[in-house]
Amino acid sequence: MVNVNNISVSFGGTTLFSDVSFSINENDKIALMGKNGAGKSTLLKIIAGVSKPTSGTITGPKDAVIAYLPQHLLTQDNVTVFEETSRAFEEMYGMQHELDALNEQLTERTDYESDDYMKLIERVSELSEKFYSIEETNYDAEVEKVLKGLGFERADFGRQTSEFSGGWRMRIELAKILLKKPDLILLDEPTNHMDIESIQWLEDFLVNNAKAVIVISHDRAFVDNITNRTIEVTLGRIYDYKATYSHYLELRKERRQHQLKAYEEQQRFIADTQEFIDRFRGTYSKTLQVQSRVKMLEKLDIIEIDEVDTSALRLKFPPSPRSGQYPVIVEELTKTYGEHTVFAKAAMVIERGEKVAFVGKNGEGKSTMIKAIMGEIDFEGSLKIGHNAKIGYFAQNQAALLDGELTVFETIDQIAVGDVRVKIKDLLGAFMFSGDDTTKKVKVLSGGEKTRLAMIKLLLEPVNVLILDEPTNHLDMKTKDIIKEALQDFDGTLILVSHDRDFLDGLANKVFEFGNKRVREHFEDIKGFLAYKKMNSLQDIER
Repeated sequence: MVNVNNISVSFGGTTLFSDVSFSINENDKIALMGKNGAGKSTLLKIIAGVSKPTSGTITGPKDAVIAYLPQHLLTQDNVTVFEETSRAFEEMYGMQHELDALNEQLTERTDYESDDYMKLIERVSELSEKFYSIEETNYDAEVEKVLKGLGFERADFGRQTSEFSGGWRMRIELAKILLKKPDLILLDEPTNHMDIESIQWLEDFLVNNAKAVIVISHDRAFVDNITNRTIEVTLGRIYDYKATYSHYLELRKERRQHQLKAYEEQQRFIADTQEFIDRFRGTYSKTLQVQSRVKMLEKLDIIEIDEVDTSALRLKFPPSPRSGQYPVIVEELTKTYGEHTVFAKAAMVIERGEKVAFVGKNGEGKSTMIKAIMGEIDFEGSLKIGHNAKIGYFAQNQAALLDGELTVFETIDQIAVGDVRVKIKDLLGAFMFSGDDTTKKVKVLSGGEKTRLAMIKLLLEPVNVLILDEPTNHLDMKTKDIIKEALQDFDGTLILVSHDRDFLDGLANKVFEFGNKRVREHFEDIKGFLAYKKMNSLQDIER
């Protein structure tokens, strides 16, 4: 259906990937994988026609509809959710309006023999054939079904899009894409900011209703549930397997083992042949044999072993200054928005050094409680921040708040003080920004690179209370593991909001459950909490 032909991308003297080719077939569900910065989002933009490659082409049928959901997007602020979503059918409405206008002209005009009149008839015929071939649809019902599937309530339909967070606006854009029923859907991190119910609905839609799909996601379960093919972008090349991501990892491991075995055998053969050449060079009776072996070595194709990406985020939080015994004390806390109560008379006590998780469905108050702790919203009740509590806060939209026109180095140079100023390059290097990476503008960074840069800013001042709201969004699986290890070693107090059970497992030693306008305290880790609830996963809690 769509062909990627010898695509290469270079900028600033760096080659992101070269001579990449593959075909996207009808009903392919492709996981596009690779470490942060490998070029996944760039490749998706090229297929979508948003960006141009340095060389190579994208080819496909002229009438193929390709829909693209980027990581970051803007929707208009002067329309309702329902109106914005209905724009998915703008082409249909446009065709209808054009047909009405053309038919009106046909009834009014009398120049039946003119070329213009004949062209008018041809256009009406062409447009009518296209318009009436489309299955008759109740568009309002379709809009309602998709919005509800993505987590919107009927009461949200008439609200202005400006009232919603970036994550909910992303869902509006996703709804428009799904309603267009495109031939190819390109999704860049679609599950960020989604609760489990919405993710499951999206999984079901993509498997049962969508045609071809390419998705970038660091949610392994989501990727495995919807895809039947994996393309990994790594070290400037791609590897293409008709397998789920988890199966692909096994196949890749086997492939490298076979390569290693063949490489070792070839190296032994080369050593033995070279030894024969060196031993009998100049011996008259062996001249022909020596020459034959020299030619053999010259023609030999040397087996290459796939490089393994060994780059690692060497992350260490600075020692935290000692806080009081209780950094956060909440009593009788109530928060309402108009007639809507988020939670009522909530209570919690967080001790120094505790690592706690906030869990629950979206909209039940996790981020609202964090905003209350940060002093960003008004509330009823009491919330005390303990003696000498120095709070570091990583919000869901932290990466989006970076100045896109600054370089990576300038971003840190602006806020670095004292001894840190002479160690900025070392600090950036520790977060995998080295060489030319430090001179890149923030606006060209991938979502994961922006998240890492935002994390550096958070670490420049020692804190003893670390609040992280969905910190793993946009991070690849390896980087998530490394950040988790660093947080396990963090000697301060940690408050985590996350839908990622694997990330929380072994990290949080207490759970606050948000739901039904209440906050419940559980003195167990995630495994113990789920066992107590007689549930298998966080998705059961969020459901």
